[in-house]
Amino acid sequence: MPLRSLASAGKAAAALGAAALATAGLGFATPASAGVSHFGVKPQHAGVHAQAVTATSTNTLSVGSSAGQGVVSPTPKVYLVFWGSQWSKSDPAKVAPDMQAMFKGLYGTQDTWGTILDQYCEGVAKGTSTCGSKGVHVQHPTSSPLAGVWFDNAAAEPTSATAAQLAAEAVKAAGHFGNKTQTPNLNAQYVILSDTGMHPDGFPSSGFCAWHDFTTSASYGKIAYTNLPYVPDTGVDGCTTLTDGRALSGIESTETHEYAETVTDFWPSIGWNGSNGEIGDECENMDAFVKLSTGSFDLQGLWSNSANACVTKG
Repeated sequence: MPLRSLASAGKAAAALGAAALATAGLGFATPASAGVSHFGVKPQHAGVHAQAVTATSTNTLSVGSSAGQGVVSPTPKVYLVFWGSQWSKSDPAKVAPDMQAMFKGLYGTQDTWGTILDQYCEGVAKGTSTCGSKGVHVQHPTSSPLAGVWFDNAAAEPTSATAAQLAAEAVKAAGHFGNKTQTPNLNAQYVILSDTGMHPDGFPSSGFCAWHDFTTSASYGKIAYTNLPYVPDTGVDGCTTLTDGRALSGIESTETHEYAETVTDFWPSIGWNGSNGEIGDECENMDAFVKLSTGSFDLQGLWSNSANACVTKG
């Protein structure tokens, strides 16, 4: 899949990587892309490819590897990490309760958005675009995928955290939640949320709403994580195509974009990709306000191979 280059990423961030790892003492290395490019970047302004959402076979997603692990997340588990002591002082848009409520409702029969993901699988031949009954499919959650919430407030988050520092926080979170081997981390995704006024990896001047990636820990294995900045800092209706005046719509749209892409391209980019990128990249100009059991949320559209279109329900 195509990588989205980040304007903030440069040699300085890459050089900080080794120092950050040594300081963390966690014995892990970031992938070659860290500090240079990341996956599933949702831009603050949708790209040209998303401006006309039409059914076209050129968007068809296919699997990038025949591997039986790391292609998709068959039973997704989300860990929300509110990084830094800043969260105890300020959350003007009420992001923390909103993100928890959204994931608490993303399951069961009322969640028809999440069923879009069920068609994708791992353990099939590279290049497969239709799983059918083959492989191990993503399973629609029968209970909330929210597996843990951590307010890591022992110290402040760096005002301008680097990609390496974000990866280190994801590894730290895996340890905090007791996911200390590869097995639990085959389905765990760690969402690193920064508070208002923070600039993780150059946000917001870098032009992205969020991105996802993976890192490798010597002890815990490969770890999937998301850099989720305080999207309301981009302004009302930032990072969404809806114009409903809600401060939270943009971060809901952004995180559902990253969540779905992590589920279907768990260790990028051996998962599901098309000519325009991952499952959310295809559909950045489609949002829907969807009612779940825990409230109504702005969920971004996703590409469905079975429908041959961007959709907001399975």
